[in-house]
Amino acid sequence: MSLRTGEFLYLVRTTVGQERNVMFIAEGRIEREGLPIRSLVCIETLRGYVLAEADAPHYVEKAFSNIKHVKGVSLRKISLSDLEVFLVPKPAIEGIEVDDIVEITGGPFRGMKGRIVRVDKSKEEVTLELLEAPYALPITVHADYVRVSEKTSRRAG
Repeated sequence: MSLRTGEFLYLVRTTVGQERNVMFIAEGRIEREGLPIRSLVCIETLRGYVLAEADAPHYVEKAFSNIKHVKGVSLRKISLSDLEVFLVPKPAIEGIEVDDIVEITGGPFRGMKGRIVRVDKSKEEVTLELLEAPYALPITVHADYVRVSEKTSRRAG
């Protein structure tokens, strides 16, 4: 997305989970009324917000006024550099450490909990021991299929 001179990004605050619905309603209004809004973007990692690219904030206000799940329009201009944090995906393996307790979110062991015994950052895989198994059963799972439920604090000493 490249912005031309005179065009800015504006944030529209919405109810979390309703971003796409709000965007589609506003899109219909923009087409009907011929408002000069160039684009609408809904970023998955920026929950509760819709981005609108327009020449002036009053066009954005008009497009989103009286839509049920809109909580407000930020009249402050947003730059693309401010949004880069949300546009670049964070690897799933980041934040997972040895001895963390995780819940498996996919595959045949879905719903089970385990303790991380090894983290392979290059393959984005973790090896864990299932807590509910009667004996130590190490399994290797892709990091996308685990969610940290308890962080272990590393103590010095």
